[in-house]
Amino acid sequence: MPENSQKRGLPHGGYVMGRVKYKKADGACFLPAVLSVSGAAVMLVSGWYICRLAGAFLLLTGFMVQWRRERQRIQVLTAYLEQANTGNAPVLSALGEDELSRLEDQIYKTVTYLYQTREEAVRTKSEFAKNLSNIAHQIKTPITTVSLVVQTMEERDGGEEKEEREQIMKQLTRLTHLEEALLLLARLDAGTLVLKREATDVYTLLVLAADNLQEIFAYWKVSVDIPEQGEMLVVVDPDWTMEAVMNLMKNCAEHNAGGCVRCFYEQNPLYTEIRIQDEGAGFDREDLPCLFERFYRGKHAGEGGIGIGLALAKELIMRQNGTIRARNLPEGGACFEIRFYRH
Repeated sequence: MPENSQKRGLPHGGYVMGRVKYKKADGACFLPAVLSVSGAAVMLVSGWYICRLAGAFLLLTGFMVQWRRERQRIQVLTAYLEQANTGNAPVLSALGEDELSRLEDQIYKTVTYLYQTREEAVRTKSEFAKNLSNIAHQIKTPITTVSLVVQTMEERDGGEEKEEREQIMKQLTRLTHLEEALLLLARLDAGTLVLKREATDVYTLLVLAADNLQEIFAYWKVSVDIPEQGEMLVVVDPDWTMEAVMNLMKNCAEHNAGGCVRCFYEQNPLYTEIRIQDEGAGFDREDLPCLFERFYRGKHAGEGGIGIGLALAKELIMRQNGTIRARNLPEGGACFEIRFYRH
């Protein structure tokens, strides 16, 4: 074997093969070094993830705390507005300078302004009702005096000047109706009209209202059609609701000479609907928005009308959880549509 191909020992367990020198790795020193570097890398990565998770947790916790705080403040605002609707809202103090605090401040200012406006409106309405009542009572005295004078003249003169006396009595009757209407409006405005609501059959209500208008129907030669559609109950004051229905029937009769006044009614889970309609020319388009205003007289208003009947009907119906509207029928004629809601 050539000399240079023989193995020759080296220190620390190494050896030489040919011209190349080899040295055994010191396992005892190399493995701990590798493990030490790997452990440091793992700890570094783990620490990075832990920091990320901790940051996310803190951010989420802060968000939840802020959300709960804002939710509580919104609940306080909601409760405040509910109390404002009942007229028992306390003083609301805004805390802080954030957007929600500014909203609280604006809500409090608005509610305070609405309270002041409402109190002023109630005071004005009360004064108006008092004045209206005083006017009605002042009208009543001369009406009574003139009526007595006319009766005395009739007894003294016999049949002379009969036409003039009839005209005077006609105007006195109109003034009497005006006085009664003004007193009723005053009671409605002052809130002193007590409505005794009870379960009332719709068919019975309509028939009684028509019976009280037989003289007017006969004068205008108008017939009335009220089909019986089974028992349907509404919770209303029967007397005052009948008064409202009579005003609507009377309006239909006066604008429907020789025709027919028809009544229909139906009921569903939400409301009971009553329709009173005629076969006349219907409403003028410009009159429709103003029909239920006090003292409004349309183009074709009758001579004896004072423009209060429809306004009274609306007031009485609305105070019993009802609505009323007027419209023209496609086939011709006017229609009043009443709805009494269950809730």
